[in-house]
Amino acid sequence: MTATLVERYLAAWNETDADARAKAVALLWTEDGTYTDPMADVAGHEAIAAVIAGAQQMFPGLVFTAGEVDDAHHDVARFTWHLAPEGAAEPLAVGFDVVRLAEDGRIRQVIGFLDKVPA
Repeated sequence: MTATLVERYLAAWNETDADARAKAVALLWTEDGTYTDPMADVAGHEAIAAVIAGAQQMFPGLVFTAGEVDDAHHDVARFTWHLAPEGAAEPLAVGFDVVRLAEDGRIRQVIGFLDKVPA
């Protein structure tokens, strides 16, 4: 369950086309879904897509990939992610996200932590 969710989640964060990103967000999150990390606290598809667009503007050309941790139980999943130039050996940023799912399998809440950020 989690590997597919993580792949779809990171694909949304890597999607550079605004329309495709909006569609990916709508498929992943419930309408009232939330995203919270140290730099953002938003709700709803439009706001979540805007946070993703902002991250892409802040880190142009970098891509999100799955990290080492991937675990789930009940309606909660946790995973780490890396942000780096494609194919890079060492990530510039590392994060840890906790996701709560709705009954339909879509994300209703993400709480993100930044374990490593660019200097």
